[in-house]
Parts: sequence; C-alpha cells; structure tokens
Amino acid sequence: MTHFILIRHATNDTVGHRLTGRMPGISLNSAGQAQARQLAERLAHLPITAVYSSPMERALETAQPLAQRLQLDTVISEDFQEIDFGEWSNCSFAALAQEPQFQRFNSFRSCTRVPGGELMMEAQLRIIKGLEKLRAQHPQETVVVFSHADVIKAAIAYYVGIHLDMFQRLEISPASVSIVALNEETARLLLLNHTGTITI
Repeated sequence: MTHFILIRHATNDTVGHRLTGRMPGISLNSAGQAQARQLAERLAHLPITAVYSSPMERALETAQPLAQRLQLDTVISEDFQEIDFGEWSNCSFAALAQEPQFQRFNSFRSCTRVPGGELMMEAQLRIIKGLEKLRAQHPQETVVVFSHADVIKAAIAYYVGIHLDMFQRLEISPASVSIVALNEETARLLLLNHTGTITI
C-alpha cells in the first residue's frame, strides 16, 4: 500500500479569524514556524520518499523544514490547492456567519457552491484524483502531502465513506498529521488529526 501522510499547513495570524482561501502572501507566524520545525523532527525518521505541497505560501513554508531534513525537493501540485473561496476570500468568519449562503455551505456542503468559487464536490474530486495519480507513481512508498483543512477533510471523508454534508465532524488542526493507506483494492485510515509521535 502507498501511505499518504496528509498535513495541514501550520498556523498563521488568520487561522480562526478570516477565510483566506487562495489569497497570496499569507505566511506562517512564529508559532507556525515552530510547528513546522517540530513536524520535521516528528517525521524525519519515517521512510518518506516524496514531498508534495499546495502552492500556497503557508503550505510550502510548512513543508520546507521536513523537505530540507530529508534532502527532498517539494513538488508543487495544484491538486492539493486550497478551495477556491471566491467572493468569500479574506472575509472574517464573524461577517460570514451572518450570510445565509455561508450557513448553507456549512450545513449542505455537497451542493452549495461558493459564490464565484468552487463546489466542494469539485475540490474533493481534485484531491482524490491527485492522490490516486500519486498512488500509481509511488507504489508501496510513503508520501507526504501538505494541504489545507477542508481539502484534507474531503479526502478522508471520501476514503472512509463519510458524506460531504457530515465532514465537519472531522477535525483537522494546524500542523496536524493524518495518514491514509491506499492500494487498488481498498483504503485504510490509520491516523487522524495527530500532533504527537508518528510510527508506521
């Protein structure tokens, strides 16, 4: 089986406050930089053969310490890009909470399109296609993917059979590690939202 280590980017000043989406220039804060270094320490002993990342700065900055430690290049992939939040990009969660469309997005996620942006099912298909492509490229290997909370939730929901309208029951914290093992016949969730020592 191919083991995918799915990692949400480390924290930054907007986490929990604003929906940054694909806005450029959002970098890790000092706490996030420390989380990225800690990730490298936690994961460096694993037999990782490849590192992939969303193109967003916060994901690439989280990947950098581990990639350097392993002497691997970080491969940028649009498959693991943040959801396109369209008109909601850079809005505060406090403001969005008053929007009926945003309320529907969180209760009926499978069929509610972001205004000017992406449908959650489109984002889910994107990451699943990306992971399946990598599974074929890296059979029996361990691969790290740095991405974003809802994108990782969508992948895990798909592989364990959770409907998108219930995927908010999953928690994916900044700098957390989730592991999915895939082959042609099945998928196994080995770890979810983990922040401690990792063994495979």
